[in-house]
Amino acid sequence: MKFVAPLAIALLGLGAGVGAGLALRPDPHASEVAADCDPHGEAACGMSADDDPFKPKPDKAHAKEDMVYVPLKKPFIVPVFHEEKVTAMVVLSLSVAAVKGHEVEKKIEEIEPRLRDQLLNAMFRHANADGFEGSFTSGRKMEDLKSALGAAVQEVMGAEAVSGVLITEIARQDV
Repeated sequence: MKFVAPLAIALLGLGAGVGAGLALRPDPHASEVAADCDPHGEAACGMSADDDPFKPKPDKAHAKEDMVYVPLKKPFIVPVFHEEKVTAMVVLSLSVAAVKGHEVEKKIEEIEPRLRDQLLNAMFRHANADGFEGSFTSGRKMEDLKSALGAAVQEVMGAEAVSGVLITEIARQDV
C-alpha cells in the first residue's frame, strides 16, 4: 500500500509530460520556414519572402507548348568542401527552358561561356551554403538550387526569352 501513492504520482507525472509534449510539439510545416524568418514570412533582417534574389520571375504568358528546351552541351562539376577539403563532387546536366521564336539555340551558343560562368557561380554559392549536403535532392534545397539557376540564366539572357532551368541529371560522388 505504501507504494501506491508514489506510483500514482509517477504515472500522473508521466501522463502530464506526454500530454504536454503532444500539445506543444512543433508544427510539421515549420521546417519549411527559414530559421531566421518568422511564420508570417518576414525575415529577421527586415526582408520579406518576396525579396528573394534567386526567385525566378513568374512565367506569365508562356504556355508549355510555346517553350523550347535547349540542353547545355557539357555537364557542370561542382566541388563540395568541408573544412577546406573536397569531400564530394556534384555533377549536373542542365537544359534552358526558353520561349520559341527568340532564336535561343543560337543565342545560347554565342554566350555559353558567360552563361556557364553565371550558372557555376550560383552552384558554388549553393555548395558553400551546404546545399549539396545530406538529402540534397528533396525539398527546399532543390527549390533553392533551381531558383538560383533560373535567376542566373535570366540575368544573362533576359526574363522575356527564358523561363527557367531544368536539371536533367544530378549526381553526387563522395571523395
